[in-house]
Amino acid sequence: MSEGLEQMEGEGQASLSELYKRYAAWFRARLVRRYGAQDAEDLLQETWLRLTPYREAREIQHPQALLMRIATNLAADMSARQFHRTRHASEISQSHGWGCELPAQADEVLAKQLVLGLPVPLRDVFVLSRFGGLTNSQIGEQLGISPKTVEWRMTKALAHCAAQLRR
Repeated sequence: MSEGLEQMEGEGQASLSELYKRYAAWFRARLVRRYGAQDAEDLLQETWLRLTPYREAREIQHPQALLMRIATNLAADMSARQFHRTRHASEISQSHGWGCELPAQADEVLAKQLVLGLPVPLRDVFVLSRFGGLTNSQIGEQLGISPKTVEWRMTKALAHCAAQLRR
């Protein structure tokens, strides 16, 4: 990987299209693994659009890190917008008294949005723990990770959910 960066620096002014050719496959795979196929395509396109201010790839010292940072920020924004839309719809329905079952359904939708807004590795651990009732050791065995990693991911998942609820 460092050879590619050295080549890029040696070429002088590499364009964004060259950057795309070099990292597109890696970036797509990374987004699909982290956010799922459904959101990956939108994040992929929006991230490349956000790179347009960088006319020369030479300005970018760590292209992979920049791509992932932009995508992570976009995913967080997307998740927060969806969460707020759902919460706002719930508040409107409660204030207008549109049926007694709607608030319970809205709470379910909010919970579902919180869980779906988690990155895939965190979501897997969260679902197996909270809905599957598995211990950290059992989750670790099932996912092929250590119980300590399960604990770390669960902590991150809970922190992410708490941050979304505070907004």
